[in-house]
Amino acid sequence: MIRTIIVDDEQHCIDRLSNLLAQHFSSLVHLMGTFKTVEEGLTAIKKLQPDLVFLDVQIHDKTGFELLKLLPEIDFAVIFTTAHDKYAVQAFKFSAVDYLLKPIDPDDLLQSIEKLKQKIEKDDISKKMEVLFHNLKNTPGTAKRISIPTINGFIFVQVNDIIRCQSEINYTTVFLKDKQKITVAKTLKEFEDMLTIYQFFRVHNSHLINLSFIKSYNKGKGGAVTMMDNTEIEISTRRKDEFLKKLSEM
Repeated sequence: MIRTIIVDDEQHCIDRLSNLLAQHFSSLVHLMGTFKTVEEGLTAIKKLQPDLVFLDVQIHDKTGFELLKLLPEIDFAVIFTTAHDKYAVQAFKFSAVDYLLKPIDPDDLLQSIEKLKQKIEKDDISKKMEVLFHNLKNTPGTAKRISIPTINGFIFVQVNDIIRCQSEINYTTVFLKDKQKITVAKTLKEFEDMLTIYQFFRVHNSHLINLSFIKSYNKGKGGAVTMMDNTEIEISTRRKDEFLKKLSEM
């Protein structure tokens, strides 16, 4: 059984999540209690030592992040719940931290619980939270760290160290400026969704590039770019005009 608590200041949100857990996961999740303030949540975590905490982003005039920072160690899984905070959601994606948008959808909850069935290493949790706090601390548009899942765990890299991402069906290879290559079981679309606001552009169905690492642009033969790692990449005809506009804005 996954020993669980909910920390949320809205009773109707607590009721919805509690009911979903009871209806669909009664044999898997044991809900030990619900708490409405950061102080109550902090006391409950120390006393009950849950395996999982559903944690609201905004709790009265405080945040779930503030609660976590009060703990000497985060040795439990966290699923954040939020109604609207786009910036926080972006940080969750970068950090590989799980979250649910309110009102919580049963299918999304199922997906989150399924992930928890797999073994979660305490070191991975701590590292993810470290990256999350780093990303939340910086304003949008500044240097970010991204969590990249691998067979052996996670690799954490700076966004501005990524030269390009190349698609290989359902896998993506990330090329770094130190010549390291990381292949992960994520689609290029997932990386595009995360990185577009950080001067990345998808020039081709199989290539997402960091515009800051363009070495040269050749307008002949439909257009192609040479990246700092000397890789030449053809630009898709339908993306060419938007690409040139992006270059002119830099």
